[in-house]
Amino acid sequence: MSRAEPRSRIVGLCILGFFMFTLLGAPVLAPNDPAAIAPDRRLEAPSTQFPLGTDHLGRCLLSRLLYGAWWSLGTAVVAAVLILTAGITLGAVSGYYRGPVDLVLMRVVDVLLAFPALIPALAIAGTLGPGMEHVLGATVAVWWAGYARLVRGLVLSVRERHFVEAARALGAGDLAIISRHLLPNVLPPVFVLASVEMGSLILAIAGLSFLGLGVQPPTPEWGAMLNDGRPYLLTAPQLMIYPGLAISLAVVGFNLVGEGLRDFLDPLLSDGR
Repeated sequence: MSRAEPRSRIVGLCILGFFMFTLLGAPVLAPNDPAAIAPDRRLEAPSTQFPLGTDHLGRCLLSRLLYGAWWSLGTAVVAAVLILTAGITLGAVSGYYRGPVDLVLMRVVDVLLAFPALIPALAIAGTLGPGMEHVLGATVAVWWAGYARLVRGLVLSVRERHFVEAARALGAGDLAIISRHLLPNVLPPVFVLASVEMGSLILAIAGLSFLGLGVQPPTPEWGAMLNDGRPYLLTAPQLMIYPGLAISLAVVGFNLVGEGLRDFLDPLLSDGR
């Protein structure tokens, strides 16, 4: 591992720490009400009152960016927890019990993974209608499939090992075997995948919000802010630059942390790079 690699992981942690600070401290850090409209202050340059200027409705850009983290990053974190819960549970059940349960679940997984994840998510969110809860449901309904397949494969490779057979011979039940012996051996790769996939999840949620399927005005969200600034790309590019930078930095931060987590949990892979 080169010296630059640990430094990049530290940079990733600093980026995520910064976003966590802004997410939790938005009510204190925001200088203005993010929804307050001031038509006479529209598209103003940065000033003491508006550190990043104002948007096309005279709203404080900094305040909207800070509060937007609640919806952009908060929704991604909640979605990741639900996706992991569904993927790990269904993948473990499929790999351990096999048979008809495995057959049905894997066919569903095959269908979902046959398309780029954003396409079925867009179809589901579009059918349900606008609303961040619908975006959340759409991403969970699609993204769990990849984790279920990964967990199933790992469970299949572990379920016949001697320590599992020994636990079964000692009378351990299925739930005890799965929770005490299988999951501890399959979760590290799953968490690595989840940390790297967070970037894709943030982009997907921002993309769906950009299309008008997420939070509705005047609630601030980074993807929706990109859409709001689109008509002013040439005259006021900062309306798209600021939320675009926020999304990009968040994705880079999660990717760097994911790489570091992979190196930590898989030192053999790290040494071979």
